[in-house]
Amino acid sequence: MKAVRPRFSLAVSTLLAAATLLLPAPASALQLFSHVSRSGSNAVANHPDSIPGLAATTSGVASPDSSQFAKSAAAAPSAEKGTGLSGKVFARFVLPEDWISMASLPGSSVSNASIQSPGNSAETVFTMRAFGQKVRAWLNGYRLGYWPEEKGRLRSEAYKNPDGFIEVTPENEDTRVSEHFRLRDFISHDQKDVWPKYVVLREPLLDKLELVIEDLNDHGVNAEGMRIRSGFRTPAHNQAVRNEGSARDSRHQFGDAADVFIDQDGDGKMSDLNGDHKVNFADVKMILDAVERVEARYPELVGGTGLYAYSGRSGPFAHIDVRGTRARWVRGVYKGRSRRVVKHKTTAKTSKSTVHKASTSREATARSTAGKSASASRGRSSSLPD
Repeated sequence: MKAVRPRFSLAVSTLLAAATLLLPAPASALQLFSHVSRSGSNAVANHPDSIPGLAATTSGVASPDSSQFAKSAAAAPSAEKGTGLSGKVFARFVLPEDWISMASLPGSSVSNASIQSPGNSAETVFTMRAFGQKVRAWLNGYRLGYWPEEKGRLRSEAYKNPDGFIEVTPENEDTRVSEHFRLRDFISHDQKDVWPKYVVLREPLLDKLELVIEDLNDHGVNAEGMRIRSGFRTPAHNQAVRNEGSARDSRHQFGDAADVFIDQDGDGKMSDLNGDHKVNFADVKMILDAVERVEARYPELVGGTGLYAYSGRSGPFAHIDVRGTRARWVRGVYKGRSRRVVKHKTTAKTSKSTVHKASTSREATARSTAGKSASASRGRSSSLPD
């Protein structure tokens, strides 16, 4: 037995050494979560090479558009690495029960509102408050209101209650959630003096906005100044602005929609994107063109796009969402009727004919009115047109 033990120990040591050399190093918790939560409604899809340290594919063969993605990723700051199809999403929004897949993060705690990921990644992980913590219309003193499903008005799966809420405080509102946007950009516009605030925000929306900016830049339009006009909207606030054109079941309530404009001059207004020295519907149409190209390349980000030609505080703007189905609409574009009057030569014969037709028309109207009155007096509706 004494001669066997050394050989057994040597065999075990050899196997352990071989396993250490052959098996890849364990991925960080953020990388693990990218794959574990991929099927979740809030998670972004990832290019295989958008996750630092991982090969393009498990088989070693690059995906069809991985080289194109590498070019766009190279344009991002080298010190900051995000996720998503854009490679520019810097936030993870997780529920407490999802932390099991991120347990290796140093210093992580379910009680923390947010933590910064290790290494050179710019990602921040936010722990959401579960939807079940909402008490009627309120959460921790912040008025949210009621979602359509709570009112028994579930149109489709896309209108289910959100998973949870991101807690926003004066300390974390400036946190970057993507290359061009911060958490504060998506706060509902009501209850300005109430803290903490709560936001519903989906990572795929951030991904799509970054891809639209990238596409516009690639097509010669400086879109670095894209601004959020309206991000998340509490159901209570959405109801309050219904008279301003808000839809009853607006996607803004579900954290996957944003109204945007491009401010190249820093004046808080939509800029002249097409160079015609005017700011109008033609400029927001260029945003729609970029959305069409992005959705054609990434069908998983399909959604609604609405163009608004209103001349409010920021001028024309575009609505962009990731509802999962294609939708397009236009609001505020007035097409006036032609006021041109065609003049004809009037002859005596034509005048007599016109007078006769007018007289006949008046008699017919009188008979119609009399018929309606008689029918109404008998308690029956008239069959004549209104």
